[in-house]
Amino acid sequence: MSTPTQEQPPVTTADDLPGLVFASRTLTEHLVRGVVGLLLAAAAFAYAGDHPWALLGLVGTVVAWRGCPTCWAVGLGATLAGRRARCADGTCR
Repeated sequence: MSTPTQEQPPVTTADDLPGLVFASRTLTEHLVRGVVGLLLAAAAFAYAGDHPWALLGLVGTVVAWRGCPTCWAVGLGATLAGRRARCADGTCR
């Protein structure tokens, strides 16, 4: 009688810190976070002249991007690298 196998999460090391911190589970999720952050930043700056409290929208931008735009870009690279690793055998999971 065989036991069902479960996929083990990938082993992460200190070398994969950007992947741990900035990467998303899927590319779609990462791109959506980028668009949401960009829209929040644009709205915050567009309305800041009339309503200075609109700059609080930048807090949402930082949360969506998990930091600055560079942090988001590092996460995009880590997400793509993780996707490439999962698709190495020809079947993407």
